[in-house]
Amino acid sequence: MKTQYLKHQFVTNPQGEKVAVIVPIHEYEKMLEELEELEDIRLYDEAKVSDSGERISISDYMKKRNLKDG
Repeated sequence: MKTQYLKHQFVTNPQGEKVAVIVPIHEYEKMLEELEELEDIRLYDEAKVSDSGERISISDYMKKRNLKDG
């Protein structure tokens, strides 16, 4: 999907410095989605580095936690 970038509007302070930007809502939502995806990737990479490789079955986990199966 190609993102169409529109001309952004800027809010300036009395000195003429840009202090905020106005973007179309669809562009803002797309940026949020992309940031969330990047955060997911970062968390995955972080988890993968700290993964010991140890695995247990769900039934062993349930026994260890004194939970009934099903």
